[in-house]
Amino acid sequence: MDAIMAARELGKAIQADQRYKDYVAAKAANDADEALQGLISDFSAKRQTLAAEMQKPQEEQDAEKIRLMNKDMQDAYGEVMKNVNMANFAIVKNALDILLNEVNMIISMSCEGEDPETCDPHASHGCGGSCATCGGCG
Repeated sequence: MDAIMAARELGKAIQADQRYKDYVAAKAANDADEALQGLISDFSAKRQTLAAEMQKPQEEQDAEKIRLMNKDMQDAYGEVMKNVNMANFAIVKNALDILLNEVNMIISMSCEGEDPETCDPHASHGCGGSCATCGGCG
């Protein structure tokens, strides 16, 4: 089996995993929740308005207005996250992200010469755990 074929098999295995199924179900519940969609739209509009205000030249910005807009946006975000469907989505998304990070670590460690059968995706490799600011494992 070549690497591409193995990747396709891995994709099938991920889609068969309960964490993926829970993610898909939670995403569908979010999409069907009209109240949540309204909260998300409200948050997005407030975020865009704040971003537009912050794009103005420094001398045209009103610090108090920006502070109030930021608070309003944070309050809107809080309302989104209080929604039962969104709260559940955050939990199942985190579980899926953990699975995907473990898979990625095994692949990365294997590419570094470690044994794919025994390498530990939980072992510390100088990783802080967040891929958001990652410059690559190694």
